[in-house]
Amino acid sequence: MTADLFQPYALNASITLNNKILMAPLTRCQADDDLVPTQAMADYYARRADAGLIISEAVIIRPDGQGYPNTPGLFTPEQIQGWQKVTSAVHAKGGKIFAQLWHTGRVAHSHFFGGPTVAPSAVKIEGTVPRQRELAYEIPKALTGEEIAQLVADYSQAAANAIDAGFDGVEIHGANAYLIDQFLHHDSNRRDDEFGGTPENMARFPLAVVDAIIKRIGQDRTALRVSPGAYVNMQGDSRDRAVFDYFLKQLESRQLAYLHVGIFDDALTFDYLDGRVSDYVRAHYSQTLVGVGSYSAETGAQAIADGRFDLLAIGRPFIANPDYVVRVRDRQPLVSYSDEMLAELV
Repeated sequence: MTADLFQPYALNASITLNNKILMAPLTRCQADDDLVPTQAMADYYARRADAGLIISEAVIIRPDGQGYPNTPGLFTPEQIQGWQKVTSAVHAKGGKIFAQLWHTGRVAHSHFFGGPTVAPSAVKIEGTVPRQRELAYEIPKALTGEEIAQLVADYSQAAANAIDAGFDGVEIHGANAYLIDQFLHHDSNRRDDEFGGTPENMARFPLAVVDAIIKRIGQDRTALRVSPGAYVNMQGDSRDRAVFDYFLKQLESRQLAYLHVGIFDDALTFDYLDGRVSDYVRAHYSQTLVGVGSYSAETGAQAIADGRFDLLAIGRPFIANPDYVVRVRDRQPLVSYSDEMLAELV
């Protein structure tokens, strides 16, 4: 049933994957205090190089994008050099790896960089910072037009830094209620200027980031993750449907390397999307789509066979099973994931 997962897949003329199993981005908080990737991180990724494509843990594009402790950056020479060790280790094992470019927006915290946090609008989220629960979230500063333009430039520079660091491409993190996603939902975007109010305006900044990165490194090496369904740090709004209808139509013409659904569990349904996020995106996007969210190899392979998406991303099972691809291929039992495994890189 899973045999098709082990067939090569051409993302485009430049990149062909050895199989259809991707390692999903998994935040591990194991960089050093200067947010530089460590040798342990290089070893961790190299052990998983059998994946058709590794999508790195989310990587901060600039200091005020940080919302969790010890998450790696890609904005200093030392960080770029640290990632070179990671990408070299993956390539030495025959693997491919994309960097997931990240700014957390209102999910950031001034504790990490001195503040202020920034977002589309001055609307805070409730709760505290994971792994540092003593830190309550703050009211962010609403970005000015000039600051938005600078963010576009910073995303572009981070993409160029990723290529310098040896990555095969980048996945723009436009999902899971982080900065780009915050522009696409009415709960977090209350603006009444050219970046808010209408689908065209709300998609303006995300599309500017996509276009700037395509111009900088090429569409063959540019991918995007999206979360049309608001499910974490975000309240859903029926008006969001029109925003994503427009956004996905615009993305269709960009010829991205792939589009990646952002959801922790694809069994979740959303009334304003008429069901599951992956099915909604598939109905509006005909090019390479990556599915994710509590799939097994068997259920993921069936979803691919049913045409629901083209590639399967696997998350926590890759933490528990560095040799996940081999185990599935050879029909070996999988080690069960447990939260205790997050304490160190294995």
